[in-house]
Amino acid sequence: MTPRIAIVGAGPCGLTLARLLECKGIEYVVYERDESEVANRRGGSLDIHAETGQRALKEAGLFDEFKKHARYEDDVFTIANQQGERVFQDCQGSDAPEMDRVTLRQMLLDSIPKDKIRWGHPLKSTALGEDGHRLLQFQDGTSASGFKLVIGADGAWSKVRPSVTQAKPQYSGNHYIESRISPNSLYYPIMVSKVGAGTLMCLGSSKEIVTQRQGDGSYRIYLGITVPEDFVRGGTVDLTDTESTRRLFLSSAFFGDWADDLKDLIRYSDDFRSWPLYYTDPEAVGWKHVPGLTLAGDAAHVAVPNGEGVNCAMVDALELASKVAAYGIHDLDRAVAEYEEDMFRRGAEHVRDGLKMAALIRHEDGPSALISFFHDAMASAAAQTS
Repeated sequence: MTPRIAIVGAGPCGLTLARLLECKGIEYVVYERDESEVANRRGGSLDIHAETGQRALKEAGLFDEFKKHARYEDDVFTIANQQGERVFQDCQGSDAPEMDRVTLRQMLLDSIPKDKIRWGHPLKSTALGEDGHRLLQFQDGTSASGFKLVIGADGAWSKVRPSVTQAKPQYSGNHYIESRISPNSLYYPIMVSKVGAGTLMCLGSSKEIVTQRQGDGSYRIYLGITVPEDFVRGGTVDLTDTESTRRLFLSSAFFGDWADDLKDLIRYSDDFRSWPLYYTDPEAVGWKHVPGLTLAGDAAHVAVPNGEGVNCAMVDALELASKVAAYGIHDLDRAVAEYEEDMFRRGAEHVRDGLKMAALIRHEDGPSALISFFHDAMASAAAQTS
């Protein structure tokens, strides 16, 4: 018998939702475009917050397992200027330990029965079947039907979204070029001594270089630049040509006038990848309820990075699963409508926070604007607890 609920997407959002439904005894099936659970093992490190992501994992019965992998020692955030001078550090123990995205995903996968995930099913579109239930149409021409509820947890370029809303992600103007320095690099010992634990964000001239330690000890490097959307696709840079990519970003057009120590992060990194940053118009995070369909996570409210993305997505999963459990499989429309009402507010706020953070990070005054923001936030928090 076909489960009444289909989840499209096996990322942290979809898998958190699946695990929560599993715990509540509610039948579901997950459809994922990847061919297998090991097909896509990319992604950086995520900070999992106590009041959001960790709360979802507690409800899912996975908190003890989470603590085995959580890196509390990497909960260190440092800001430097483009001369490499450290000008701010926050290591106050905010209970937001780091965890690699692939580790989080694997932990969730291990908690779900294998037969409830259909790998190798890239979605083409959704439709309303002749029986009045939702139909999933896959890119290979096959389909699955009979669902009372389809949940699009399939990311920024969701194939479920067009059946729910006309909103589309917008390019932010900002772009990350991602690379890494692995433990077998000749530069790695110097990297460890100079950067150490956590995240180092170097800001200046409306650009950024971010380093972040990963679970295997390697460092991810993010070069933050403001460029046209087709910067990579249009042929301005060929990321497969490592040497020419390094020369470009070490030139005066990008990071040529930055401190030599920071330019070493470019000289010794490799495996360059493109990450253009998109966001949903916060005014478009909301739609007239569509029976049998809803969205969660980036499919509903993709934002530029602000430290809350996965946490917001996991809260979506938690709230939706709780509503479904409260109203039951026979009153899914009521469950979804109540979930969406709260999610619209939360999602729009998440997008706005991301845009605000991006403006601070790329501010022409370098790190000054971001540091002032953090000082004001800490002062406000202290006032509330006094």
